[in-house]
Amino acid sequence: MILLLQRKSTMKNYFFILFSVLLFANKIQSQNLDFKIPVTKTEQNQYCNYFTNAFRQKPKEVRFSIIREGNKLFFSTNDKAWFSNVFKKSGDGIAIDVVSKSLYACDKVVKESQIKGTVLKPVFAQRLLRGFKKYRTTNSFRTFVGTVPANLAKEELEFNILFLNNKRLCRYQTVYNLESYPWDLLDMGVYLDSLTYKDKKINTSDKFITKYKTLKFVIPFEKNKSEYSKEDIKPLYDSLQLTDYNIKKINIKAYSSIEGSLQRNIELQEKRANSIVKSIQTFQKPNIVTQISTSENWVEFLNDITNTEYRGFKKLSKKSIKQKVVGAVSKDLEKYLQNHRKAVITLDLERIDKYKNMSKQQLVNTFNSLIVKDDIEEALVVQNSIFGKLKTESSPDLLTKLNIPKQLKFITVLNKNSIFKYLLNISYAKIAFDELKKLEKLDPKNKNIKYNSVVVKFVIWRNNWEKINENDFKKEILQLKNYGIKQHLIDRMLVNFHIVKAEKNMRARKYDAKDESVDFIIDTYENFKLSNYDYLSLAQFLTYYANTDEATDLLDEKVKTITIDEDLLFYYLNLTLIDDYAVSSQNYRTIMLNAIAMNKERFCRLFNSSLNKGVTFQLLKNKYLKETYCENCTKD
Repeated sequence: MILLLQRKSTMKNYFFILFSVLLFANKIQSQNLDFKIPVTKTEQNQYCNYFTNAFRQKPKEVRFSIIREGNKLFFSTNDKAWFSNVFKKSGDGIAIDVVSKSLYACDKVVKESQIKGTVLKPVFAQRLLRGFKKYRTTNSFRTFVGTVPANLAKEELEFNILFLNNKRLCRYQTVYNLESYPWDLLDMGVYLDSLTYKDKKINTSDKFITKYKTLKFVIPFEKNKSEYSKEDIKPLYDSLQLTDYNIKKINIKAYSSIEGSLQRNIELQEKRANSIVKSIQTFQKPNIVTQISTSENWVEFLNDITNTEYRGFKKLSKKSIKQKVVGAVSKDLEKYLQNHRKAVITLDLERIDKYKNMSKQQLVNTFNSLIVKDDIEEALVVQNSIFGKLKTESSPDLLTKLNIPKQLKFITVLNKNSIFKYLLNISYAKIAFDELKKLEKLDPKNKNIKYNSVVVKFVIWRNNWEKINENDFKKEILQLKNYGIKQHLIDRMLVNFHIVKAEKNMRARKYDAKDESVDFIIDTYENFKLSNYDYLSLAQFLTYYANTDEATDLLDEKVKTITIDEDLLFYYLNLTLIDDYAVSSQNYRTIMLNAIAMNKERFCRLFNSSLNKGVTFQLLKNKYLKETYCENCTKD
């Protein structure tokens, strides 16, 4: 079995995981076909070794798929030369297996067979290669390989590829269409007034001030009640009364325990959420952007009964569990259920800006006058307001109008001006770096400037904008400890150091050195707290370098929590849906129900055709996936 991964870095773009299986059978349940299937291992080795090795050594850059236009089917690739070298014999070629989603209907038993649907007439080497034509202005080439049978034309279809070597089936390929997300270096933050992250949801043990902040609260509710206790909501009130931030957005996820009527539970959840929104809204005007989602708390229920006498419930349907959680059983489980009724509240805050209504020029004039008066503390406040005006722009030109003497007493203002250029637009990283180096000479022991210089240097090194000695750079990172930078921040930088080093060694084909960097990352990332974006980036990095098990281990515990980020949860599903062993584990159903509670439509869409924004409906051959899909996606 061969697993080939293709990755893109653009959010919401799709890529193909090509999952190949050599098939052996005594018969084909289809029309008369002009090829044979190897039956024994000896026949496989005799007829398929060359072909198998060719695909095993295929560069990952070589991509191919089946394109449908109307009822015409085309084999498409970005590298026809590679296929010209592989299809050498007149009996080499491909055939298309047309598979209908109706075969996987909930009321049908999926039969194991070598051929899933209807196989079209094979297209062999001469006709296949001669038919390749460049498609419009793209870099792809297409060749006609068949027509959708009339009786299947209106059904939801997928097209598996049978690769034939000398008229023998040597490779049966299903296309998995998996969603991809961008991955990057872990967010190291930069020092402005204090340590500030691009991702405003990152929290550290450091006390820091930033323009944006996120507060998260959990408010419990009593059974069958939508009112909350004043004591439970007091910490939220206290935080809002003491803060100098405005609420920009409220996100409330309201959960009920699983027992009782679904309709009644939904009504309770909505009342609970709306009562909280009404209360929070009293703190400011105008109305706050509000997002509310509601669901029954199946995730924590299934987690909590794992080691109890009720663990057998985990194998039952939701309907069956509800029928059992009544009477004495309900009372016995109340010690768990009482913790499942709650609202998880996330508040996105923005720092109140008393200079918000000033024009850019007024802000510049005010800032410059404060600098003349040596009122540095207020000048920093105005500077933040100027940064706020610039956040929707890509040019830092306005900053050149700020008259800041190159004197030690203004070092904090100068540092912020330089590093903000990098935050505003990464293309200014080299300019910011040069300015920071000059500031280092002015204040050689300033930890903020030292830290910011290293952060920006990562961008320069990664993009090869300047020759940087990696050993000297590593020493520079380690020496940050001498300036008061905490070890967990240095460890985060060292992980990024090895991410970049792995990329460079991979391009140079220094695979042993690349593996050493990956091992270092796996051994080190637990030394510091990861944000959701960090988890996503790190998991994709590990997967890209064929460390899929480590990527799933990274996310295993997190995906069972109701507060997990949605993209992170669905990325985990991407990693594991095609792994029958992972899907059959006891906890996988909990993870899927978590995804359903978070975004049912997105979960159900995974089982659409790979040509219709799904992974593939052929996943439904797995009984565990099919049971969850049929229970949650085929009825209201």
